[in-house]
Amino acid sequence: MPRRTKIVATVGPATDNLEVLTQMLRAGVDVARLNASHGTIADRRRRLQLVREAAQRAERCVGVLLDLGGPKIRIECFREGRVQLTEGALFTLDTAFDAKGGTQARVGVAYKNLPRDVAAGDTLLLNDGQIVLDVERVGATTIETRVRVGGELSDRKGLNRQGGGISAPAISERDREDIQFAAEEDIDYMSVSFARDAADIEQARALLRAAGGEARIVAKIERHEAIDNLAAIIDASDVVMVARGDLGVEMGYAELTGLQKTIIQQTRAGNRVVITATQMMESMIQNPVPTRAEVSDVANAVIDGTDAVMLSAESATGRYPVKAVEAMVQVIEGAEKYQLSHTRSRQRALEGQFESTEQAIAMAVMYTANHMKVSAIVALTESGATPLWMSRIRSDIPVYAFTRHEATRRRVTIYRGVYPVTFDVTGHTIAGSLYGALFARLLELRLVEAGDRIILTKGEQSGVQGGTNSMQILQVALE
Repeated sequence: MPRRTKIVATVGPATDNLEVLTQMLRAGVDVARLNASHGTIADRRRRLQLVREAAQRAERCVGVLLDLGGPKIRIECFREGRVQLTEGALFTLDTAFDAKGGTQARVGVAYKNLPRDVAAGDTLLLNDGQIVLDVERVGATTIETRVRVGGELSDRKGLNRQGGGISAPAISERDREDIQFAAEEDIDYMSVSFARDAADIEQARALLRAAGGEARIVAKIERHEAIDNLAAIIDASDVVMVARGDLGVEMGYAELTGLQKTIIQQTRAGNRVVITATQMMESMIQNPVPTRAEVSDVANAVIDGTDAVMLSAESATGRYPVKAVEAMVQVIEGAEKYQLSHTRSRQRALEGQFESTEQAIAMAVMYTANHMKVSAIVALTESGATPLWMSRIRSDIPVYAFTRHEATRRRVTIYRGVYPVTFDVTGHTIAGSLYGALFARLLELRLVEAGDRIILTKGEQSGVQGGTNSMQILQVALE
C-alpha cells in the first residue's frame, strides 16, 4: 500500500547539492518548498531549476510551493550579533534606531508602524516566544519594555504581540516581486503568510492571476485574527497550512494542539487541502534520528487527517536532510497502519448538497470503494478536481490521477492518497481502446495485477475540463 500522507520539504543551503536533493526526492519528497523569507529571487530561481533537474533524475513528479515572506515583524541587528537580556531589565524597541547598532538596552525594529499597534500593558514576544517583554510606555518611535523572561537574543529575530493585533498588510512590496516570479516560473502553489482574513487570500490570488500565474493559493494560519476568520479563509483558499510557530506564539502554546485538530477537521470538511508545519522534526537539524515526541507529533497529524506534513529547517539547513525525509516516511507509514476508521467523517462528507457533477461522482466512487473489494481508483482528469474530491473521504484505496497535463500532475502531488500518472486520454476515443490502454499503463507501472477490480471515472467528452460524469467498475484484463 503506497504512503498516503504527502511530504513537503523546504530547500535551502543543505539541498544545494544536486545529488543530495535527488536522494531526498527518491526518499519521498512530494512537494519542494521555496521559502521567500530568505535569500533573493535569483536564489529561488536557481533552487527551482535544481528541484526540476533532481525530479527528472529521480523520475518523480514533484510539486513546488513558493512561501511568500509576508509581513514578518523582526528586530534589526546588534553590534555584536547578539545580546543577553536579563529578567527585570529595561529594553527599548526603536523604529528610528541604527539598524546595525543594537545593544543590551536598545534595538531597531524593521516595521516602522509598530508603535501604533501596541500600548502600555501589552506583551511582546521575541524569537518564537522565548523572550517575553512587558510594554511600559510607547512613544512616537519607541516602545519601552521590561524583560519578563530573558535569554540570548540575536539579529533579525521575529516579534509578535500576544493576542495578535499587528496591522501590517499580508502582502508586502517584496511579496509582489515574488508573485511575479511565481507567475513567470509556473509555480504550483503559493502561500500567503500571516493572512488575517479572506480578503488577504483574494488579493494574493488577484495579483497572481493578473501576472499570468495559475498557482493554487495556500493560506498560512499563524495570526490570532486568522482563527477568528477561519471559516472564510478556508473558503477563499485552495490549501490551508497550520503554521504552528507564530500561531503558537500569538495564541499560546497550550491552545496549539486543539487548534491544529480543529483547523485540520474544518479544512477537510470544507473540501480543501491541509498541511501541518513547523518543528515537526526540529531535533534532526542536528541529530540523525528524531525524538519520540517528534514521532508522536507527526503521527498524530497523520491520524488527524492532514494531507501533508512539512520539513522546514530540518531539510533546508540541517545536517541530515535525507535522513529527515526517510524518518518522516517511516513515521507516516507506521501511523497509517494504525489509523482509526473515522466512519462518522465519511458520513458527514456524504451529507448535504453536492456542488457539482464531479463531486457527486467522486463521492459515489468513494462510497462504492469503501464497501467493495477494489484495488485502485483511476480518475481521468484534466484539472485534478475529481481526485481532490475523492481525497476528502478516508480510504485505504489509492487514487491514480491519469492526466496529460504536467501542471495537473504536479498539483495532485499534495493530495492525500492521490498519485499522478502520465496518460493522454485524447488518443483513445473508442471505449475498448481506452480500457486496453488504461490496463496496459496500470500493469506497466505495477499498480495492479491482471484480474483486479478497479473503479474508473471519466467524462463523455475526452479532454474536457469539468466533464467527469460517470463511473465504471472494471476488471483488469491482459491484452
